[in-house]
Amino acid sequence: MSDPQHPVAEPAYKDRVFRSPAGIAGGVLLLALGAWLGVDAVVRGEGRTPWLALAGLLLVVPLVVAFTVRPAVYANDDRLRVRNPFRTVTLPWASIATLRSGYSNEVLTRDGAKYQLWAIPVSLRGRKKAARRQSQAAASGDPTGGRPFLDPHAPPSRSTGDQAMDELRGLAERQEAVESAQGEPVVRWAYEVLAPAAAGAVLLAVLLAVT
Repeated sequence: MSDPQHPVAEPAYKDRVFRSPAGIAGGVLLLALGAWLGVDAVVRGEGRTPWLALAGLLLVVPLVVAFTVRPAVYANDDRLRVRNPFRTVTLPWASIATLRSGYSNEVLTRDGAKYQLWAIPVSLRGRKKAARRQSQAAASGDPTGGRPFLDPHAPPSRSTGDQAMDELRGLAERQEAVESAQGEPVVRWAYEVLAPAAAGAVLLAVLLAVT
């Protein structure tokens, strides 16, 4: 219970959330397809088919959720929280060495650990389109340099993922020395995903073994 005379310190602003709309949309479609096929097999199937369908759903549904709907990145003044398929990693800004982008977006900690940001995928196509817009603007003498909304003070046009990484790098640079942003990384395994998937795999293996 909190003490009204000593209120609990909270971040200066709520979490900024980064997710992949394409990943979520794909996951929802896969879940809908799996539910349709699975329910049909349970209702219409004969013999052990309903049990096999249930075991398959128990295995597949958590994995689909883990890789499509679950991934997210949360950032506030104190820390970066990375929710990946099977782990959630909480990183105070002071514990982060760098955020880098290559063929994937990653965060590296000062103790040498590396975590991929599943929720912020790299779009090589998006990078090429952004670079093409800038080069076309430069060739045509456009003073905005391909910036959005013809705002000369806006940053040059970049892909969505690169913009998100720029924002996170800016937060890391500004907040790393702040007292509330100190601390060590904390890693938590997503047992709510791993447990049902493991149970489904075991049940499916047993059913197939006694066929």
